[in-house]
Order: sequence, then structure tokens, then C-alpha cells
Amino acid sequence: MELREVIGRRRSIRFLKPYKPVEREKIQMMFEAARIASHWGNVQSLRGVAVFRDSASPEVLAEIQAILLGWQLQIAPVIIVWYVQPAAVDSQADRVRAVTAAGAMGFGGPENRMRALEEQLIPLFDGIKEALKQPGLNEIDCGQGIAQATLMAYELGLGTCCLGTPKGPDILKALGVPEPARLLLLQTVGYPLEDWEAGGQRPRMDFEELFHLDHFDTPFPRDEKVVDQLTRDGVFTTPGPLPDRDDELEFMKHALGLKGDGIL
Repeated sequence: MELREVIGRRRSIRFLKPYKPVEREKIQMMFEAARIASHWGNVQSLRGVAVFRDSASPEVLAEIQAILLGWQLQIAPVIIVWYVQPAAVDSQADRVRAVTAAGAMGFGGPENRMRALEEQLIPLFDGIKEALKQPGLNEIDCGQGIAQATLMAYELGLGTCCLGTPKGPDILKALGVPEPARLLLLQTVGYPLEDWEAGGQRPRMDFEELFHLDHFDTPFPRDEKVVDQLTRDGVFTTPGPLPDRDDELEFMKHALGLKGDGIL
């Protein structure tokens, strides 16, 4: 499947087949994609715990599922708990040495690169190490890793949905994750029960409101030829709601034994 087509299909899939387990090798492929994502200083502060519904302890499952949209977590065969580990910054000197030795940073001969690293860059990082552990840059690069894992999931025929929770410290404690880790999000993973369109293309803000050219006062010009090309490539699909979406939701509600008319 072409990457552009994967991007077009990549939307939150909330309804998963609870009876169809996810192969561990596919979760490994998601983790492999996250592992090779770009991260500042090669620090790799993104970490994850894959919680399989059929093997995790009842205590762990209860802690994870006790959030507002807990029904999604109850039916998902796998939940990935993504978190950032700021303590990874403590090893940034060795991590940046490794990436520099591999020829990914600097210029000139290997000896000159390594000398400049030891005399200039590493002392700079050491001086701001504690600041680099604070929320910000790490979370941005963690997001790149999660995005790559998500694209891999869709390439493998899996649906995912990312959920936030205020119970981060409790969940990480239940999983035995050492401090000072911070929970990023929970990602449900499974085989889709709903159609890949999932109701159609989600509504989004106008392109010109979000992106600018050279200055904030100048909206980035949107070329309709590019829009047409991306539509042909499957990046843009039919805007929602699709005509049969309500019927699909009602069917899945009964199939999964969900009650009420709340937000799905």
C-alpha cells in the first residue's frame, strides 16, 4: 500500500473486533517503527508497554479501563501505553557519541567530529540537561515515533485510536514503570469492526487558517491542483458523515452490547 493511501485511511478506528486477537509480531512491528524515528540527540525518550487483554493482570486492566471512554479500552485486544522517560536525557552524551560516530552529525574527519563533540556539544547539553527533561522537546519527538507506529499499524491492517487520561501516574505505577516517567497517551489496537471510512473524512479547519508563508499575515497559498492530486491518491476521501453512518453505529452498538446513546 502506498504511503499516501495509508495516510488517507489513517483515522481513528474506535470500534474493534474484540474476538480477534492481534499477533504479537504486528505489535513488534509498530514498536520497531517507533524505535527508528528521529529523536533529538538520539536520546529516544519514547517508551511503550503493550497490554494484551488476554494476558494482562486484572489489576492492570482495571486501572487502564477506568476512564471516560473505557468501553473502547474494554473491547480492544491490545492497548499500548505510550510514555516519555525523561531519565533518558541522563545518557544523552553516550547517545550523541553513537550517532556522531555513525557519521550522522558534523563534518570533516571522524577525529575532528568527535573532538568538537566532546569539547563543544556535550558540555552544552550538560549545562541544560535538567531543562531538557521538562515537557516540550521530548514530547514532540515522541509524537514522531507514535505517528510512525500508527502508520505501521494501518499498513498491517490494524485500526487504532489514541486516548488521553488524567490517570497517568496511577497507570504507570500499576505497570511498574519507574519514575520520573510521564504518560503520553493510550492507543487501542485491533482489527476494525467498522468500515475503514469510519464515517468519512473528519472535518478540519481551513488550510489557510493553519499555515502561513514567510509571515503570519500571509496565508500559505493552497494550490487546488495539489488538492486534486492528493484526492486522486486517496489522501482526501469523502467528507463525513457518510449516508449510512448512523445505521453502522447502531449496528455496532448492539453487536458489542453497548448501552445508552452517549458519545461513541
